Amino acid sequence: MHSRISERTVSTALPGGSGHAPLRESASNGLKIVIVGGFGVGKTTMVKSVSEIRPLSTEETMTQAGVGIDDSSFVRNKTTTTVAFDFGRISLDEQMVLYLFGAPGQERFWFLWDRLFSGTLGAVVLVDTNRLSDSWYALDRLEHHGTPFIVARNNFTEPQHTLEEVREALDLPPDVPMIDCDARKRDSSKAVLVALARYLYSLSTNGAAGESTA
Repeated sequence: MHSRISERTVSTALPGGSGHAPLRESASNGLKIVIVGGFGVGKTTMVKSVSEIRPLSTEETMTQAGVGIDDSSFVRNKTTTTVAFDFGRISLDEQMVLYLFGAPGQERFWFLWDRLFSGTLGAVVLVDTNRLSDSWYALDRLEHHGTPFIVARNNFTEPQHTLEEVREALDLPPDVPMIDCDARKRDSSKAVLVALARYLYSLSTNGAAGESTA
């Protein structure tokens, strides 16, 4: 499956903006991508910015019940939160469709993550450098499931650290790609998916090369 997704496939598959694009009758292969990260890091925003359809969202208004449970100190303007998952779609070609799932960020909903990871081709870990520790659980679960992932630093504000400093703080292996993005912008979010596609393609081709020499 990995060998069928490439940088070119993703980079040419995002014409126009979000709307009500019907799923083609010829579509026969669904590829699943999960976007994970801490509370309020921009996962819902990223799904909305790149989906060709109006995303399915399970956002609910934040209430006093979350006070003392959800740390909103870094996202004071946030009034809603995802309680299950966000869902979007991108048609890559006549047969291949990319399904995007945005995982909930609050710790009390983390029990949903393992199910979201089932059947996942790869993942994007969205991070906020003000709250890097919020990313550790996502990294741990992805490594536990053996799911390939890249890390995208969401720059809603001016970054204060280099990507290499972030890599060191997260203790990431040198082969895990890192990229800057602004989840509010379609082209920027698209570049994240292209980077993930490139990484998955390199893993599949390297794996195939290893098998041929075994």
